[in-house]
Amino acid sequence: NAMASLPPYSLSRGVVACSAGNHAQGVALSANMLGCRAVICMPLATPSIKVNAVRAHGGETVEVRLVGNNYDEAAAEARRLQYEEGLAMIHPFDDGDVIAGQGTIAIEILKKCVSQPVDAIFVCCGGGGMLAGIAAYVKQVRPSVKV
Repeated sequence: NAMASLPPYSLSRGVVACSAGNHAQGVALSANMLGCRAVICMPLATPSIKVNAVRAHGGETVEVRLVGNNYDEAAAEARRLQYEEGLAMIHPFDDGDVIAGQGTIAIEILKKCVSQPVDAIFVCCGGGGMLAGIAAYVKQVRPSVKV
């Protein structure tokens, strides 16, 4: 959602993201589909299965940079690239468009449960973007459901 909302000039310059997991894979896939360059900064300790998934989803449009001992150090490299190379930052949890896109997961969940009562939806929480997106949608359409 965030990348699809970027103006053409931003896509032509490319994007940068920091993530050790699912967000990185989503940005990589989006970059591949949109045909734009993406640099994904991941901590050095990121499991190889995650790194390989990012590379597979992104193909030739994506460069993975393993940098830093933790998320904060990898994020610092992403911010450096944002400012020095003019890449658009696709933040994993501090971006309204990213949160709105992640909220579409709730649409899928509720569509699957349309004829069934739903008391609660449990959401894994890293940075909180997916949780925020799902909760925002669910509370608008089914406020009694606990998230």
